[in-house]
Amino acid sequence: MTNVNAPNAPPQSTAPALAEIQRASVATSEELAALLYQESREVLLALLNNPALTEANVRVLLGRKILPPEVAEEISKRREWLKVYAVKKALASHPHAPRLVSMRLLRELYLMDLVQIALLPGVSAELKRNAEDQLAARLPQLPLGQKITLGRRGPSRVAGLLLAEGHPKVVEVTLDNAHLHAAQILKALASEAIPETVVHAIARHRKWSCDYNVRLAVVRHPASTLVSVLSFLPELTVADLEALAAPGIVPQRLRKYLEAEVHRRMAAGNKPAGQQEPSGEAGPSKGT
Repeated sequence: MTNVNAPNAPPQSTAPALAEIQRASVATSEELAALLYQESREVLLALLNNPALTEANVRVLLGRKILPPEVAEEISKRREWLKVYAVKKALASHPHAPRLVSMRLLRELYLMDLVQIALLPGVSAELKRNAEDQLAARLPQLPLGQKITLGRRGPSRVAGLLLAEGHPKVVEVTLDNAHLHAAQILKALASEAIPETVVHAIARHRKWSCDYNVRLAVVRHPASTLVSVLSFLPELTVADLEALAAPGIVPQRLRKYLEAEVHRRMAAGNKPAGQQEPSGEAGPSKGT
């Protein structure tokens, strides 16, 4: 027989949800641990109103990357929780935190926490960029020790800015930074205002001195030493040597060496088979 009251009865799936919501709002501290991993947005929002919820519980919630955006937004409205640095840091880097809240919180984070956010793989490109902006803005006021730490562990863009400053102790560790990209090296070498010590350090570095584009940039830079230039010429292609030897590219004092290397290569290429010199592109030339 059909139950005539069935249409007015609450759906069977709704009753447990309502019970969970009610339980979340009054659960004891011992019961909270099981509720922190609920998937229901309504249950989690009710949990935020539970007087027994602690700052440690909030950090657990923010450790969930699949936390509903509404929950992250509600946490961002609770000033008492944002007074706790660990909560502030977790919310700033959470993928579902309100964009403007994250940007504001970045300004309140410690130096190395900004570095961590800038390097985290799951963080949005915009947030990474803003974390780097905050680091860049603080550089002029940082003591040498913190600059050395940033040079050693900071993101590539910040490392490039530190190179441009040219402090010898900072440059030394920055060139060994695992996050540093060749693009930042080339950007530094593109500036004639970069300290000579930086150009020389790059030219001597075991990694960057082997990068072809970096070698080209070193040869082109007016602060490069003749020793560095001559050591790199045999490794460059004839086409690049000819381009560098064009008027106005390198100082006049270097053009004769570039032209001499081009002539040597051309002469070697015109010799009969078996009498050609080793290719300059494979290694240093003899007598250079």
